[in-house]
Amino acid sequence: MIKIGMLLGDRYEILEKIGTGGMSDVYKAKDHKLYRPVAVKVLKQEFSENTNFVAKFRSEAQAAAGLMHSNIVNVYDVGEEDDIYYIVMELVEGITLKKYIEKKARLSVKEAVSIAIQVSMGIEAAHNNHIIHRDIKPQNIIISKDGKVKVTDFGIAKAATSNTITSNVMGSVHYTSPEQARGGYSDAKSDIYSLGVTLFEMLTGRVPFNGETTVAIAIKHIQDPMPSPRDFVPEIPISVEQIVYKCTQKSPDRRYQKMEEVIEDLKHSLISPDENFVVIDDGETSGQTRVVTGGEGNRPKKKPVRKDNDEEHLRLNNAEKPRPKKSSASKSREPFVEEEEEDEYDPKMERVTTVLAVIAAVLIGCIILFIAGKTLGIVDLEEIKSHFGTEKNEEVEMPEVSGMSLTRAKEMLSGLGLDYEVTYEESAEYAEDIVTGSNIKAGRKVASGTVVQLTVSAGKEGVKVTDVSGKSLAEATALLEKEGFQVSKNEAPSDTVEKGCVISQSPAAGEKVPRGTAVTLQVSSGPDSSKVSVPSVMGMSEMDATVTLTELGLAVGSVEEVNYEDAAFTGLVCYQSYSVGDYVDPGTAVDIKISKGPVDVTYAFNANVEGPALEDPTFVSGTVVTVILATVEGQELMRTETAAFPVTMNLSGIKGSGMGKVIFQYTAAAQPVTTTDPVTGESVTTPGVEEPKMIERPVQFVPES
Repeated sequence: MIKIGMLLGDRYEILEKIGTGGMSDVYKAKDHKLYRPVAVKVLKQEFSENTNFVAKFRSEAQAAAGLMHSNIVNVYDVGEEDDIYYIVMELVEGITLKKYIEKKARLSVKEAVSIAIQVSMGIEAAHNNHIIHRDIKPQNIIISKDGKVKVTDFGIAKAATSNTITSNVMGSVHYTSPEQARGGYSDAKSDIYSLGVTLFEMLTGRVPFNGETTVAIAIKHIQDPMPSPRDFVPEIPISVEQIVYKCTQKSPDRRYQKMEEVIEDLKHSLISPDENFVVIDDGETSGQTRVVTGGEGNRPKKKPVRKDNDEEHLRLNNAEKPRPKKSSASKSREPFVEEEEEDEYDPKMERVTTVLAVIAAVLIGCIILFIAGKTLGIVDLEEIKSHFGTEKNEEVEMPEVSGMSLTRAKEMLSGLGLDYEVTYEESAEYAEDIVTGSNIKAGRKVASGTVVQLTVSAGKEGVKVTDVSGKSLAEATALLEKEGFQVSKNEAPSDTVEKGCVISQSPAAGEKVPRGTAVTLQVSSGPDSSKVSVPSVMGMSEMDATVTLTELGLAVGSVEEVNYEDAAFTGLVCYQSYSVGDYVDPGTAVDIKISKGPVDVTYAFNANVEGPALEDPTFVSGTVVTVILATVEGQELMRTETAAFPVTMNLSGIKGSGMGKVIFQYTAAAQPVTTTDPVTGESVTTPGVEEPKMIERPVQFVPES
């Protein structure tokens, strides 16, 4: 039995229980070997006692442990200790896709497609390793706190299905493929079907088939046509609808044959959502394919509805057996109710409807007359209010406050039920903190609760308010309190001012006010959580940039092809209209530019090239020299042999960086050396040795216009 604090495999310390499922409990643990948090999934007792299941479970979990992909909850280890069977997995902090859909009711098309792409990438990685999930559903998909989508429970589903674990343990039958419902063979295309149902739920907030029992739902997967998601959400683009249809074809041969095809069409739908590009085999024309329109194929048809619900008594394996034909008499006895085309006429309801319509017309007429009268000045709203005691506020007489201290004026106004606001101004006539005037004249009748604007003297000089914008709240408070001001604050989001720092202040910096005045600081609470941080898409393909932006709730604006000097960016994004880290509203369009490569600049070289004597003082005129003109990149442009200089070179259309070199290759014959023997006086002449030489001279080409 698992206990908090115990150590599994002398390595994994159990910290807390974080979840439970049909087959297992999940615990957060610490890996003491690699010093990282992990999730430990422990099989429940009823499965641990089934040796056949445990063997299959371990085999499949070990296979899943070989999977490493960013869109999969990776399995690190599989173990057993004292009849406790467990797998160690990557710890992902987030929520399941099921809870995310429930939280948002349904997802936007772009968000649903973006999530589906990431799920598909994880499934594709598993399929490439010959691992089939067999239980793809929103409950087995996790969205991490940083927005990464990960598929979990690879390998476990196969172990469970191969040992006929019941559906209440395995989870919902809402996502099962027809071949799984029949109990037949399932493969990668079964995962594609379940992905299609999951995409349907993301788009509509509901599953395509429901029923009172799991058997009833399974039979619908086998027999009933797939409803159109556009019947529930009309704004779903046709391309996305068709992707759902193709994923959820009854026949596996008519679905996508591999996840790579699903990913390609999902990405295409982000770029061209209203293009009807999805091709589905119509099953009628010997292998030919055609484009299925929104109303074909899987759209539900109206049909008789049975009164009795005998589906739950059927076995799945008998679901598709042909029923014996009945006689017309027996047909008439079967309790079917045809759907009514028109509602029955109800005289009483018609009278009620007529009365309500008349009342509504009278009310609308009164409202129109009132608005017209108010606009033309015929109706006095205040006069109307005066006839209703509940709407009429008690009136009081505005007192004379000029010359009073601010404290006394506040007390007097409050006693009369009036509110007030204070503004300061310098005054040579009034002392500091004396009221110099108000926006309402003394003696005027005003309603209780009226806000009176008081103008108060800041004295002859007043105190200049220090500028604290951009400073931390603690530093700003210390500065202002040191100068005798009181400080209050309110928070507001800001994309430009660091969290905890001052955005603005009131009174404004430089304004002169009496000492002791309250200065209100607006402090940054950080970027608006409703805004999106713009990612970098530089160096990405157009499709990858589109996926990256739409995953974050942004859109791709204009796409333009331009020349870009860095050849490494050819075919990739070389410009984005928003800087990385900018905070923008969801749905903001980011313009991008795709590099066509550097501008094709050509150069010319027209010069009389002098011999190598410029670099080699020992060069003997008349020596045969091989002269080579080349670019600095190593491309040879011209080669000639000559003993006469200068050499004329006229070339054009040179490509490259614009820099080149002239190479001189020749053999230098050294002069003979004569030596004299000091004893005999005999002279000995030694012939010179030939020496190969190579000299490089840098040159610059001229750009051609």
